[in-house]
Amino acid sequence: MACRVAHSSFLFLGPQKRPTEGNRIFPQSSSSGAYLLKWVGQPQRRSKKNQSLISFRKHKVVKAVAVSVAPPPADSAEHRQQLCQEYGFQQIGEPLPDNVTLRDIIDTLPKKAWKSVLVSVTSYALGIFMIAKAPWYLLPLAWAWTGTGITGFFVIGHDCAHKSFSRNKLVEDIVGTLAFLPLIYPYEPWRYKHDRHHAKTNMLVEDTAWQPINPEEFDSSPVLRKAIIYGYGPVRPWMSIAHWLICHFDLKKFRPNEFNRVKISLACVFAFMAIGWPLIIYKTGILGWIKFWLMPWLGYHFWMSTFTMVHHTAPHIPFKSSEEWNAAQAQLHGTIHCDYPSWIEVLCHDINVHIPHHISPRIPSYNLRAAHQSLQENWGKYMNEATWNWRLMKTILTVCHVYHKEQNYIAFDELARRISTNHIP
Repeated sequence: MACRVAHSSFLFLGPQKRPTEGNRIFPQSSSSGAYLLKWVGQPQRRSKKNQSLISFRKHKVVKAVAVSVAPPPADSAEHRQQLCQEYGFQQIGEPLPDNVTLRDIIDTLPKKAWKSVLVSVTSYALGIFMIAKAPWYLLPLAWAWTGTGITGFFVIGHDCAHKSFSRNKLVEDIVGTLAFLPLIYPYEPWRYKHDRHHAKTNMLVEDTAWQPINPEEFDSSPVLRKAIIYGYGPVRPWMSIAHWLICHFDLKKFRPNEFNRVKISLACVFAFMAIGWPLIIYKTGILGWIKFWLMPWLGYHFWMSTFTMVHHTAPHIPFKSSEEWNAAQAQLHGTIHCDYPSWIEVLCHDINVHIPHHISPRIPSYNLRAAHQSLQENWGKYMNEATWNWRLMKTILTVCHVYHKEQNYIAFDELARRISTNHIP
């Protein structure tokens, strides 16, 4: 295709009247009504690398290639409502103004922990009873219940790590360590990593939770590329297992002043494995270990991966470099509230009510709903809210893959198409 413009690149934004056949311009529209023409200059005048944005009013003949462009920012109510339908959200918040600080939000929040322990211990005990008594065809339901129940143990340890469980810090360290033991999770290593997640939420490279895939890493080797595609695709709801294994057992990943506490946690985990696993196998056999421990543990990791993905991952939520990062925007607008079935929220102690937790991590789980209501009253138009559904999960699993500065994410299939046609921005 060719048209009469100057220089070697041009951005044509619509909707506008389509050019006529005589002009030989054939822009392609995106779902948002925008058109992008990427012009390739004549070889003798300008290389492909030297492309620039220009006005449509100058005239020279160059070759043009039409490619799709991402939707414009969610800066209108109508467009945000369209994205809600597409992504499976209840509400997509307005972009938070740059002049709002995290302290402004915290100041709007309103100022029984052991009940959560009782709920988790009871639900776990009931789950073990169900596994022991259920016929084989009901075991998946028993495993789902028990895995969700022990996710409550994680939330208790999570509160202890944030110093929101008890006024006694020694009690918090003990309870947090014990709560994490059935999950084979070392408490102190996780606490250190999680503190950095809160300090660097949705910051490129620095955030210790889910990150968009680095384009250079994705292109580094065919083997790694296949592993990433598989890991961020069908097995993504269990990828927290890889995170658990890679990030929490290597002393090199911690500061020297953290070593002692990390070693104590690791010793507790290894002691639990050395005593607990042989005891389970002695009483029930290898199949019993799979039945009573491994399957509920996999259920826990399903929720661990799902909760952490949904909390901060959506096509319209950006990860930013440290130079561009804004704490208030990342914690309020970059965190998602998601409603789950009530029994899940009860067993997991409202960990899904996540926006107030990122505004102030010291809020205990039993106060999250009151804090969320306060945030809705004061900052509701900036908040992102969803109900857990298939469309939401499909969007995360099929769209939120490789980092892109303008679009936030490029899906694997879109990136493959661009590579095959040499249309990589």
